Amino acid sequence: MQGQEQGLRGRIALVTGGSRGLGQAISAALAEQGAHVLVNYARNEAQAQAVVDRIASRGGLATALRADVTDEAEVAGLAERIERQLGRPADILVNNATGPQPMLPLEDSEWQDYMDQLVFFVKAPLLLVKALLPHWKSQRYGRIVNIGSEVVQLGNANFSSYVAAKSAMIGMTRSWANELGRSGVTANLVAPGWIPVERHAGTSSEELDAYAAGVPLGHMGESADIGAAVAFLASDAAKFVTGQCLAVNGGKTFGI
Repeated sequence: MQGQEQGLRGRIALVTGGSRGLGQAISAALAEQGAHVLVNYARNEAQAQAVVDRIASRGGLATALRADVTDEAEVAGLAERIERQLGRPADILVNNATGPQPMLPLEDSEWQDYMDQLVFFVKAPLLLVKALLPHWKSQRYGRIVNIGSEVVQLGNANFSSYVAAKSAMIGMTRSWANELGRSGVTANLVAPGWIPVERHAGTSSEELDAYAAGVPLGHMGESADIGAAVAFLASDAAKFVTGQCLAVNGGKTFGI
């Protein structure tokens, strides 16, 4: 990665769900800035290793790290596990992991459907922050970047469980920013627009065109756009930015 800015050199970044979807691009963007990226995955080791290999082929540093970040027992010792491998826990945490996102009319929705989303977007970030917080407080440096969604403002129909959980993530981010700021820790959220990834395979061109028609910039975004936003918020260029929701969706909505 010669010739590129290396503003995160010497930092360790943990990207949950880093082996696929937006996580791949986020991992690549952080590595391009010099961070040693921990590409977290829950099941598919080969997929995570492929991301690590692509980063290495470009001169970056990355390590695949298996952990179910929704499981308290697995997260409890995660910071220590990273420390054993790399000498200290992660400095940067990107909460990107997600699970199934069923679209359900209200009549068919159950409380468990809401709980399933909250587990990924509230519980997992909480467990991880608590695991890393002692390290951040001791060094007076830490970066939290949560991955939200424009659905909070759009209020997509038949998607209330997901919308509710992503809404909770914004409030949680801002509360953390207030609580942790004096410890040198920033907490921000990136709210992507609809950027097709693996889970959207088979989406019709008509659907894509209809969405793009409502974007002020007139086209869909790319995964790299999200990676760039995360890398900025993780960097010292954003050292005076905390508690913010950054909408990265071509102007379809604005941060709240």
